[in-house]
Amino acid sequence: MLKSLLPFLRQYRRYALLAPLFVVLEVACELVLPRVMAAIVDVGIPEGSTAYIARMGALMVALALLSMTCGVLSAKFSAAASQGFGANLRQGLYDKVQDFSFADIDRFSSASLITRMTNDVNALTMMIAMGLRMLVRAPVMLVAALIMAFTINASLAAILVVVIPIMALAIALLMKLCIHLFELMQKRIDSLNNTVQENLVAVRVVKAFVRAGYEKLKFMRSNDALTEASLKVGTRVVLMLPIMMISLNGAMVAVLWSGGRQVMAGGMLVGDLTSFLTYITQILFSVMMVAMSLLQLSRAQACAHRIDEVLRTEPDIQDGQEAAGAELPAPRGRVEFRDVSFKYVTTGTGDDVLAHINLTVEPGQFVAIVGGTGVGKSSLVNLIPRFYDVTGGSVLVDGMDVRDYPLDALRGRIGMVLQNNVLFSGTIRENLLWGKADATEAELIQAAKDAQAYDFIMSFPDGFDTWLEQGGVNVSGGQKQRLCIARAMLRKPAVLILDDSTSAVDSATEASIRASFSQNLKDTTVIIIAQRISSVQYADKVVILDDDHIAGMGTHEELLAGSAIYQEIYQSQQEGVQE
Repeated sequence: MLKSLLPFLRQYRRYALLAPLFVVLEVACELVLPRVMAAIVDVGIPEGSTAYIARMGALMVALALLSMTCGVLSAKFSAAASQGFGANLRQGLYDKVQDFSFADIDRFSSASLITRMTNDVNALTMMIAMGLRMLVRAPVMLVAALIMAFTINASLAAILVVVIPIMALAIALLMKLCIHLFELMQKRIDSLNNTVQENLVAVRVVKAFVRAGYEKLKFMRSNDALTEASLKVGTRVVLMLPIMMISLNGAMVAVLWSGGRQVMAGGMLVGDLTSFLTYITQILFSVMMVAMSLLQLSRAQACAHRIDEVLRTEPDIQDGQEAAGAELPAPRGRVEFRDVSFKYVTTGTGDDVLAHINLTVEPGQFVAIVGGTGVGKSSLVNLIPRFYDVTGGSVLVDGMDVRDYPLDALRGRIGMVLQNNVLFSGTIRENLLWGKADATEAELIQAAKDAQAYDFIMSFPDGFDTWLEQGGVNVSGGQKQRLCIARAMLRKPAVLILDDSTSAVDSATEASIRASFSQNLKDTTVIIIAQRISSVQYADKVVILDDDHIAGMGTHEELLAGSAIYQEIYQSQQEGVQE
């Protein structure tokens, strides 16, 4: 699984090669040091040669300095490679998510995607950093120290033949126990992030309904679940330390007992025993380092699986096969639904949200869609820019199936104001320029005036340069709606879709916005979803949706005379006004 992510390291492969190289040099210096020390003990001290001891001491200092320098350089290069890998991987994930359809994002959930781009990537970054150093250093040290130990005393080195397999078996068992627990822990992090995100996004609702206590309890449950999963992993990981220490200390006792007897019998020099003990320590600590690295690798594998799942996902909605070479029709604004059916659960047994919809909107028409809650009004208009794909029939824009358009070209001729008005942190100007990046100041002003937003924008001291917080929380709901409408109108699209986008403005302001459509967007097809009859009574065509199908169509007067559903909506609103 980790192998599939290696292309993200390609840009930093030079650092990824230099880091292990300097690790090997560092290990080589450390391996020579015990033999130099043994020479001082076995030669310099017995002979009383101060010059020899000084030369060997200077050599030890030089080796230590060289080892330190190599260690610093290996750390630098491994950090550069791992952090570069992490940056590339985050960018790759982010770019991939930008291509996802609404359905793809719904499937993963935004909280899980955030966890994968942050926590999971960080785990892999740490693994790369550790892998370039520890997973190189430990095996090299282990093999080289073993060779040195056997060179000094093969009979003593045989003790390691018993100890190392015991440690390896313990590591294998711990890895088997931990790998699925790491996956569970990452899922619990997803759940916790989802709880936090939902609370922060809806914090005003939480406070309005005095539900802070409930939210605290919900967070506590998610937090406790993550803590429990982390403890399960932790209690198994900590078993490694006592196993390793028992093995290390047992090996040291055995070496001292057997080696001490050999020294006393004259079969081994004191310096050799000292250096042998150093190599034994290096060998067993290398095994411990391998063990810790492999446990980290277990978590990294769980994270890599989750990341790879995102990267391998083919977006549900892509440019059609004919899109690249197709000659696109001129943007006129004609929209046609041909026997359209749609459901959100495309692979299951979910009910159709829309069934056999046939509707044609001619260029420049003002069409309104009304109906009760949950009848599919938003779903219908979301099919036009291909936020979702139809499950039956086809949607055509200017005579061409939307599935045959390049997505950018299709959405470039459509202006849309979603039901949830979204503004980004930045200035009002920056938010409006989403509609048209190269818009002039005059165009900005005109769009703001058309959306009845100019007066309140200029009431701010900084005008168009007024800073908006994330989500536009420092402006009112009505102001936010008008800014979103201005952003869409600035594009001068062939089709303008407003999904219940004037619900927070008064009737007079709404009438002024509607008048601007006929004055400044007279060639634009306008499709509006609204709840108020006053918002739709001047439409060229009013479409009534009811229980997944079109239940009526006509002008306000025609429906008022012949549609029971429309009459019921009208009468209920008139009674509300009279009261």
